[in-house]
Amino acid sequence: MDFPALEALPQLRDALRGSGLALLQAPPGAGKSTVLPLELLHEPWLAGRRVVMLQPRRVAARAVAARMAELLGETVGETVGYRVRFESRSSARTRLEVVTEGILTRQLQRDPELAGVGLVIFDEFHERSLQADLAYTLCREVQGALRDDLRLLVMSATLSADLPARLGADLPVIRAEGRPHPVELRYLEADPQGPIAPTVARAVAQALERHPGDVLAFLPGVGEIRAVARLLEERHPEVRICPLYGDLPLDEQRRALLPDPQGRRRVVLATSIAETSLTLEGVRVVVDSGYARHAVFDPRSALTRLVTGRVTADSAAQRAGRAGRTAPGVAYRLWSERTQALLPPARPPEILEADLAPLTLELAQWGVRDAAELAWPDPPPARALEAARDLLLRLEAIDADGRITGRGARMLELPTHPRLAHLLLEGQAMGLAALACDVAALLEERDPLEREAGADLTRRVEALRAWRRAGARGEGVLARIERLSRQWRAQLRVGPEDAAPRPQDVGALIALAYPERVARRREQDRHRYRLAGGRGVRLEESDPLSGSDWLAVAQLDAGAEEGRVYLAAELDPTALEAHARDLEVVRWDARAGTLVAQRERRFGELIISTRPLNEVPPAQRLTALLEALRTEGLGLLNWTPQARQWQARVLSLRSWRPDEAWPDVSDSGLLASLEDWLGPQLGAVRRREDFARIDLEAALSALLPWPLPRQLDELAPARLTVPSGSAVRLEYAPDGSAPVLAVKLQELFGLADTPAVNGGRTPVLLHLLSPAGRPVQVTQDLRGFWERGYFEARKELRGRYPRHPWPDDPWTAEPTRRAKPRGT
Repeated sequence: MDFPALEALPQLRDALRGSGLALLQAPPGAGKSTVLPLELLHEPWLAGRRVVMLQPRRVAARAVAARMAELLGETVGETVGYRVRFESRSSARTRLEVVTEGILTRQLQRDPELAGVGLVIFDEFHERSLQADLAYTLCREVQGALRDDLRLLVMSATLSADLPARLGADLPVIRAEGRPHPVELRYLEADPQGPIAPTVARAVAQALERHPGDVLAFLPGVGEIRAVARLLEERHPEVRICPLYGDLPLDEQRRALLPDPQGRRRVVLATSIAETSLTLEGVRVVVDSGYARHAVFDPRSALTRLVTGRVTADSAAQRAGRAGRTAPGVAYRLWSERTQALLPPARPPEILEADLAPLTLELAQWGVRDAAELAWPDPPPARALEAARDLLLRLEAIDADGRITGRGARMLELPTHPRLAHLLLEGQAMGLAALACDVAALLEERDPLEREAGADLTRRVEALRAWRRAGARGEGVLARIERLSRQWRAQLRVGPEDAAPRPQDVGALIALAYPERVARRREQDRHRYRLAGGRGVRLEESDPLSGSDWLAVAQLDAGAEEGRVYLAAELDPTALEAHARDLEVVRWDARAGTLVAQRERRFGELIISTRPLNEVPPAQRLTALLEALRTEGLGLLNWTPQARQWQARVLSLRSWRPDEAWPDVSDSGLLASLEDWLGPQLGAVRRREDFARIDLEAALSALLPWPLPRQLDELAPARLTVPSGSAVRLEYAPDGSAPVLAVKLQELFGLADTPAVNGGRTPVLLHLLSPAGRPVQVTQDLRGFWERGYFEARKELRGRYPRHPWPDDPWTAEPTRRAKPRGT
């Protein structure tokens, strides 16, 4: 057998015999996933024990096992077998078992010593799946603490520079150089615009016309695969179109992997699962859309969303290499060479982007409460771990100290996300086991109805049960959902039910899995809701569920501000009672302008029911009223001109005399110290108008300790007595500028110098007024006005105001605020 990976076999044997740990880098097609594991079965150190090999994908696990069995001239289940979720083809004779990653984690949890296993192989480790990182980390701990004879082999098609150091100190790195056939790369002149499907269909049609052999096209998801398939079936009926994706039925997956028995050319339309491990015989041309879809978890919203983005450079290389497995080939890259240079080198490890609830529950079962205790290739992010712990606490899978509960251990026995495991177990306890199996299957599979059908999950259950009653056969979405539901029913030991479900029961089950997504309709809006976690979501206005008071939401997009609901069911809020809590709430209702004091029955942030509080706790009352002032501002209070002037006088002295202890009575300063100066005045406040009844001047004056009130009157008096005997009001500014004294100039006759405040340091700004109260002069130089400006003003104004004195000598004239009597 001429496989490049065999050239690395001597080094690999030495490394595993010595350190028990090795990293093999070999390109696709080198035989690392099929030939090499078979050769290692004969190693003396294995001593008859089994080999377990991890594959990230079910499709690859089945295909790799089948290929190895074929090489041995056996059927799957003899020397070579496989185990994936809900499916096993192994026997007592099996020595090499290919498993998907969750299977190995379960085996480790049940038997941490991995009795009977001598070698664990981690294939396609460059994909850095969450479960692969977890399984590797646990195996390293087992190797270090329990099994120094356990061998670990990591295999990767590509190798980043830092991966060996992340996997362990002094890790032997062995490279097998492949001998792939040359692949010609063809780029577009410019990146295409618009939908992906037509561009891919045109490129596939061109490849069929220009090149021999089968065509493999890479697309981001099932929707795009179907769209391209429709376009090609119309134009090329002579070609066999083969979809290939993870949820495809097993028989269809097998048909996609093998040449057409009738000799027709094949076009395989695949997601990223065809990048590695799988060998597609006869493929000579690759058409790469340049896009991939992957899940990204947002710990802030606790939502996982599918993101479609540019393929990474290493994935693009893997995809192109598929065209050169058996002969020279061509790879059409549907992007420009300029864009190629900008591709990210590789995707981040899944552990940095994923929902960590499954991992956190596994760690709790392993006995680890702090993930930092383990030596990870990449440690899980703290924020995502915190979100996972919060969810598991809510699902009662762990306790407050992070230890796994009996419920959590039972959840781990069900091979699904903790949310759905909780739904299944609670549904069983509620007498709704069959419905729980249907709901869980529907949530795990693709939506069987079109978007136009609305968001109601109950309609999906009805469609599934109608399909089941009709005894329908064949393949399709509903067939896959029924197959999965049947597997869950076997786990829970319950038979099927075909009666129409109660919508409220469907809603109650969804609420068990997604408690933070219980939603209550907003007042005066039929299709907008608030989630128990606090976020806003909406239904389409035409959706039949619009107008329902309560919903349990199963699927929604994260949304920038307001998420969109895709799957939900009506909910009876009484179903929430067991997990609701009572809360005494005292708050300010800004819209009604009143203090609200009530006992609220709450689920998350949602209020189920309320009743008034007979007695309002003083501390909560004060907090609510102070918050009202901080939110709506000090304008709620009765700011008389005198109060504002008091504020400006104090702030002026604070500016003029920075070394003295004048307090900050600016609006921001007053808001910062509300409780101290206003708290005692709030006892009678119930409504917005009550704020205006507070004696604000009295409350403010309490801010000045003795002797500051006396000094305030001395240094920044509210009024100044002028020569006429009038006590004229001063106008202070909060920025500390000179206060304004607006006074008729006749009242200042005989006064030579500008009056001053602040102990004589700050001259006032004189607004010298005509008898009609209009400014004649604005000045801080009264002496200069008498000497120069007065005579100009006298010349202009004495004819206009003859009854008022305009003496020749203002220095000696008697000041007055009155006009001459008529007739004088």
